[in-house]
Parts: sequence; structure tokens; C-alpha cells
Amino acid sequence: MSDQEGQWPRELRLKDNGKTLSISFENGASYDLSAEYLRVMSPSAEVQGHSPEERVTVGGKEKCFIIGVEPVGTYAVRLTFDDMHSTGIYSWNFLYELGSQHEEKWNFYIAELASKGLTRDRPGQL
Repeated sequence: MSDQEGQWPRELRLKDNGKTLSISFENGASYDLSAEYLRVMSPSAEVQGHSPEERVTVGGKEKCFIIGVEPVGTYAVRLTFDDMHSTGIYSWNFLYELGSQHEEKWNFYIAELASKGLTRDRPGQL
């Protein structure tokens, strides 16, 4: 079992008027994930595509915020962002992965933006 499998949250809380999702897990790990990071890493097919080659780089989300958090069964939440994106279902394991691999994933995203001539404050393809 990898370190993100089977992780269960103890607490999920929106902070900073929806700019940050704070999540703590039963294993003691806790992460403050920005709305921008969650939006651009959305697990939705709209962003991820159906293969790595189809992934869409989303720019211009630096100032986005979360306007809704809805439980999906006992395994995930659906986040709604101020741009009305709400098709991503964030499993506990995926949220744990986003937190535990934040630096690597964020650096990859910043490199993607640069390679496509996008910026955090200028909208891209979505």
C-alpha cells in the first residue's frame, strides 16, 4: 500500500474566505491546499483528460476560490469553484497525494504554464 492509500480525513475546513482548504488526516498529516492548486489539479476529465497527453493546463486561476464543498459518499468531496467548475471529485487519497506531493506537482504545473506561454493570472484554455 502506498503512503496515500487508505488515508481518511479527520477534518476538512475552508479558510481565508475559500482561498484555502485545510485538511488533516488520521495519520497526523495535515495540509493547507490553495484553491488555485486544487482548481488546476482538478481530477475532472475536463482538466485531466482521459490520458496524460490530454491533460489541459489551466492558467489564470491565481485568484480563484472555493464556493462549495459537498460530500460524495464516504470517500470524497466535490469542490465548486468561483468559475463554477464543479466536475472534479476529490477522493481522500487524491487530496492526500496533492498535499504530500505538493512541491513536485506545483513545480510541474509552473513549468507547464511557462512552456505554454500561460501565467497564473492570465486565463488559459478553460
